[in-house]
Amino acid sequence: MSGSSSVPHKTSLPEGVQAGNVLRIRGVVPDKAGRFHVNLLCSEEQGADAALHLNPRLDTSEVVFNNLAQGAWGKEERGPGLPFRRGQPFELLLIVTGDGYKAVVGDSQYHHFRHRVSPASVRQLEVAGDVELTSVCVF
Repeated sequence: MSGSSSVPHKTSLPEGVQAGNVLRIRGVVPDKAGRFHVNLLCSEEQGADAALHLNPRLDTSEVVFNNLAQGAWGKEERGPGLPFRRGQPFELLLIVTGDGYKAVVGDSQYHHFRHRVSPASVRQLEVAGDVELTSVCVF
């Protein structure tokens, strides 16, 4: 995908993800943004489990990481500070490791979220909310 993309944006991942995969999301946070999210979903159905839910909340100046299993949210984790700024472009890398997802924003590692759901069960990358996407790449 390249050029500007509407949200919600969904990328099918029929083979799941594994250690060594990188998901690169580039975009701009709109001036009046409240929240957006990046989900790694375990199916393409509504209400699917999420192996990873990354939720920048500009309205409360925090980034929440979580998972959703069998309709129940896990324990929330918060990254340090808020690396996303209204009106500014960003690059987010989600690097799949043997034990979790390494979130890198810009040039620095931001948070490491340990696997709670097997990355092999991931089937879709979803980006939605108050965000303007410029590219989404999986490699």
